[in-house]
Amino acid sequence: MDSKQLINLYEEIKTVTNKMVIAAQNGEWDNLIQLEKKCRQLTDELTRNESKTLLTHELQQRKIEIIHQVLDDDAQIRSITEPWMKKLQDILCTNERKRNLQQAYVSGNIF
Repeated sequence: MDSKQLINLYEEIKTVTNKMVIAAQNGEWDNLIQLEKKCRQLTDELTRNESKTLLTHELQQRKIEIIHQVLDDDAQIRSITEPWMKKLQDILCTNERKRNLQQAYVSGNIF
């Protein structure tokens, strides 16, 4: 992979993470999951190829800019999804406690 292809791969990752932000903002969870899978594929490809490619100073600076944008996108995604995940976890824990209580109550009435 040459340096231009490598930067294009970084750009692709940035594009996908930006789409992930939009999906998270819109509550499009299935789309977010698909985009996350695509991002994983791209980062796996990046991992396989990056160490083999030397970048000019200019391209190294562009790479850093892209990485900063991807990290910003990741922070935005987390700020949206983490509260939602916490709420979902609370609901599941509450339901599990209710189920355990019901099972204990039913078990107690059988004897």
